[in-house]
Amino acid sequence: MSFQESITVWVDREPTLDEELLAMGEEDVLEMANLGEAETGVPGVIMISTIMGRHGPRVKYFVKPGRHQPSFSVAIASEARVVAKSDEFEDKAFARLAPLVMQWVERNQEALNRFWWSGNELMNDEVQAFIASLKKV
Repeated sequence: MSFQESITVWVDREPTLDEELLAMGEEDVLEMANLGEAETGVPGVIMISTIMGRHGPRVKYFVKPGRHQPSFSVAIASEARVVAKSDEFEDKAFARLAPLVMQWVERNQEALNRFWWSGNELMNDEVQAFIASLKKV
């Protein structure tokens, strides 16, 4: 499946992490981390990454980690908003968790944007220090 085909498929749904990773070009460099409740204060997993795909800065939320798990994405902005959601993501869980993820993103918006745009230039110790500096909800 080419990237162009992926765009068409993803218009109406949240792609899985596996689909997003497969759509990346050979030249793309990606740094990512799965952050758990101990780092964020949000139950579940928030995946942060450097530039991934052809969309704007965002984080991806999963109940549990995995390339094929249902998820939703939240735009990294001072007024965070959900920009995509898997149909398979349970509505009740979404209603409970999306506000927490948006609050966490808003608290860490500047740092998350810096990581999105230039995190691939960081060394491992710098990435670990960045993660430790993030504020919990």
